[in-house]
Amino acid sequence: MDKKKDKDTLPDIKDMTTCEATAQMLEKARRDGVEVNFDRAATMKACPIGADSACCKHCAMGPCRLNSKDPYGKVGVCGATIDTIMARNFGRMIAAGGAAHTDHGMVMLDIFREVISGKITEYEIKDTDKLYSVAESVGIETDGKTVEEIAKELYAELERTYTQVEGEIPFAKRVPPKTLETWRKLGIVPRGAMREIMEMMHRTHMGVDQDYKNITTQCSRTALSDGWGGSMVATEISDILFGTPVPVATEVNMGVLKENEVNIIVHGHEPNLFESMIASVNSPTLIEAAKAAGAAGINLVGMCCSGLEVISRHGIPHAGNFSSTEPVLVTGAVDALAVDIQCIQQGLVKVAKCYDTYMFTTNPRCKIEGADHLEFHEDKPLDTTDEIVIKAISRFKNRRYPVEIPKVKNPSIHGFSYEYINYMLGGSFRGSYAPLNDNIINGRIRGVAGVVGCTNPRVKQDYSHVELVKELIKNDVLVLQTGCSQVALAKAGLLTPEAAYLAGDGLREVCETVGMPPVLGLGACVDNSRILIAASEMVKVGGLGESIADLPVAGCAPEYMSEKAICIGQYFVASGVFTVFGVTFPIVEDTAFHKYLFEGLEKEGLGKWGFAKDPHEMARMMIDHIDKKRKALGIDKARERKLVDMAERRELA
Repeated sequence: MDKKKDKDTLPDIKDMTTCEATAQMLEKARRDGVEVNFDRAATMKACPIGADSACCKHCAMGPCRLNSKDPYGKVGVCGATIDTIMARNFGRMIAAGGAAHTDHGMVMLDIFREVISGKITEYEIKDTDKLYSVAESVGIETDGKTVEEIAKELYAELERTYTQVEGEIPFAKRVPPKTLETWRKLGIVPRGAMREIMEMMHRTHMGVDQDYKNITTQCSRTALSDGWGGSMVATEISDILFGTPVPVATEVNMGVLKENEVNIIVHGHEPNLFESMIASVNSPTLIEAAKAAGAAGINLVGMCCSGLEVISRHGIPHAGNFSSTEPVLVTGAVDALAVDIQCIQQGLVKVAKCYDTYMFTTNPRCKIEGADHLEFHEDKPLDTTDEIVIKAISRFKNRRYPVEIPKVKNPSIHGFSYEYINYMLGGSFRGSYAPLNDNIINGRIRGVAGVVGCTNPRVKQDYSHVELVKELIKNDVLVLQTGCSQVALAKAGLLTPEAAYLAGDGLREVCETVGMPPVLGLGACVDNSRILIAASEMVKVGGLGESIADLPVAGCAPEYMSEKAICIGQYFVASGVFTVFGVTFPIVEDTAFHKYLFEGLEKEGLGKWGFAKDPHEMARMMIDHIDKKRKALGIDKARERKLVDMAERRELA
């Protein structure tokens, strides 16, 4: 990088991020002449036609570019209208995003099969209670059966999530009956993920489906095969194999790195690599080798979603979210970076080389030119993770560059699984979501919001996440979090019980009574399925309507950036949730397709999309929607506010 050009043309760092540690590393990167993702975002202007999804490159007669300012002024060479083109592009984003999470889920199911067959011995079933509950939720009888018998039946049943060509996916049994009735009426109940993704790609091929409403039907069915299929399988199997999360206190941000220790970061999405890495860094032989190299020990740190998997299960410290993955290498303290799949920026290779950091790809799905590849195999995982530790130790011994670690780390609590929330609200013997519903009905809690998703270097890092959530909790909205958004809020100190002082009077009282934060961290982006299960339980408990679409809830991805996010948004919308996105939205406003997504789907009994760039506007939209649902339920009037006492808990059915 040309340092003078950098100084003259790049934006002020204070406009790029609210994260103090990331800002410090951006300053250092400029001094060192190292280009990172924020710089590329500033110099690479987004294509305005592509941003509006007003172009089509699905055949060799194009690419065809329509004018988003006059969307109906012309059509593509084949005659495709702006609505057809946008719906096709939207569908393909959903197919790609759904394939990512669904493939992740299938890998976890493959590991599960090999564990119960005895072919993989390094992992085991750690949570038999979760095994029983998941099996029963899909209709498997568990009485009198061994753990092995139940596990084999569960595998066979969940395999249908992917391979089934007719019928309904297994976890459709978890969907509230009224919601499922709507899906059946609209023809959007998923069959099998492979079939839905294949059909989505076929329909969006040139000359096939050319009715934006019909394409949207398949968008919903494909997305639901992820949310209630692939992603849900990934979460549930991960819990069974590695343990269901319970709240754990830990620290986030770059200050978790240690100058006098060998620092290893694992970044990606699959927990199996990280679980093996935990074993490797705790090997007495490797610890002794690190000390022989002059280190005080080995420091294992997470980033992005694989980091969120282990922060929830083990309290492993977390260095930062997606936008900070390159800046953290600028510390010079990272001795090895191991990655598997998803959200791995190719620019990491170049930054890693600038500081002699070893970067290893480990998954055959994700090789990167210039990175070393050490393929990870679940039947002999330590072969890979031990080698990564050995390489990291050698880099520590031969460090050439000054180390600068921001002295910023933030305490936070993570691991609020559906099961723990159930226990937290009702106790060991009468775990229930009834206290949550009761306090929504009496107005102490206004509603529930899921704030999830990525960070995007095209906007000020973390700003929208933090401002949005502060506004929501101030207005008594309980917030559930997954993905990189969770890290943004943890850095802002909002994932601790003490943050309840920022909440409205009603939510604050609930938090203080239960001893919980006003923002609950549920896990990685694939763990959005936990939010779906929680919403279903709220319907089941009663008092808040008969379907998910009746609930006073809303969702938001303030800084989304990936196709996975579009798929996640669509499966929440199809489940009945008003879902707001920030940054940009890939549709021309005021077109028929835009109106269908933002208004028409709700009229069919589903949720709807929303879009805003300002976080305070996002909050207003979400709160207005929650209030609309409260009014429809007849719970908008002031009523006695009262927490459920122990005697009343004992009376709960």
